[in-house]
Formats: sequence, C-alpha cells, structure tokens
Amino acid sequence: MSEPLIIAVDGPAASGKGTIAARLAALYGLPHLDTGLLYRAVGLGLLDQGGSLDDEQAAAAVARALDASHLTDIDRLTDRGAGEAASRVAGYPGVRAALLDFQMAFAARPGGAVLDGRDIGTVIAPEAQAKLFVTATPQVRATRRWKQLTARGEVIPYEDMLADIIRRDERDAGRGAAPMVQAADAVLLDTTDMDIETAFDAARRIVEAARVRTGLQGP
Repeated sequence: MSEPLIIAVDGPAASGKGTIAARLAALYGLPHLDTGLLYRAVGLGLLDQGGSLDDEQAAAAVARALDASHLTDIDRLTDRGAGEAASRVAGYPGVRAALLDFQMAFAARPGGAVLDGRDIGTVIAPEAQAKLFVTATPQVRATRRWKQLTARGEVIPYEDMLADIIRRDERDAGRGAAPMVQAADAVLLDTTDMDIETAFDAARRIVEAARVRTGLQGP
C-alpha cells in the first residue's frame, strides 16, 4: 500500500479553502471533509432543540450525538445563520473535544484524506504532509460570500456581510480552544487577487512540492 497523503487546508471564512480542498481531493482521489460543516451542524442542532448558543454544555451534548446523517442538508448548513452559529459553538472546548475523534479518524484513513477548517494543520492532523493556509482580505471574502448568498436568494447588505466576516475572524482567531492560526510549516496562499482556477493551480503546486519534499513523489 502506498504511503497515505494527508492534505490540511486551513484559513478564514470565504477564503476559497473549501473549494480548493474539494478540488484537491478530486485530483488525488482522496476523501474530503469540510470540518466547518460539523460545527455548523452542532450550532443548528442546538437551535433546533430550542437551546441557546451560549450554553456550552448543551452544545457539547449535541456534538457528542453528531453523526454523518446530520451533514446532508447542505443548503441549510451553508447559509449565513449556520455560519454564525458555528463560529459561536466552535469556541467551546467541550464541543471541540467531542468532535476531535471524528476528525482525527477521518484524517487517519489508510490512503489519506483532505480536510479543511481552522485547526487542521495545528491540531487535527499536525502530521499532514501538505499544509496550506488560504486567506484573502476581509473585503474580498465578504464580497465572495455576499455574492454566494444573494445568488441563493438571501437578502443581506454588503456592509453587514463584511461585519460578519470581521467578527468571525476575531472570534476564530481569539478563542482559547484551538484558535485559527497558520501552522508553522504551512504555506500561505493569499487568494485576494486570484480567481478559483489560479488559486487551485497554486494550491496544486504547493501540494506537489510537499509530495517531493516528503518523498511521496520522485523529483
């Protein structure tokens, strides 16, 4: 069996990391996990129960009961409310601990995997052979998310979207449990001035360089 290839793609909201991770997974024939969906599912599950996003114990209980069946309603999981709920519950150590095994087991699949999130390269898969930290300016990321949501019929002023992005960045980077931070050995990929094709090609080259460096591919 060939050596597994683990690709960790971290970064803030709307940086393009999810699209890049999905395309890398398709390129290398690897399973892909958008770990943000786990936290979105926890936040929505808590709200569906009538709970409060300020209740860490209740959020942790929802996280412990989470399984793959809770990740199927992609439209709802990717709306604005789910993103805000995810950012709230993701700061709770109890929630992160409950989801840790799920994510680590996914990363440890025999052939490898691609995972994207906020703490993949630092906490979930620090042994990953290829690590990327994908980012862009808050203004560009807000524009991307605003276009995505308005295309789906959601009504939100751009200024509110930008405020959401900045608030989520501060919350994700400032939380005590597994804050969003670039791993020391991750390659920074700034997509501010890139379209998705350019960004994906840059990401592919980063992974190929990592494969050569780690001996997974000959020079």
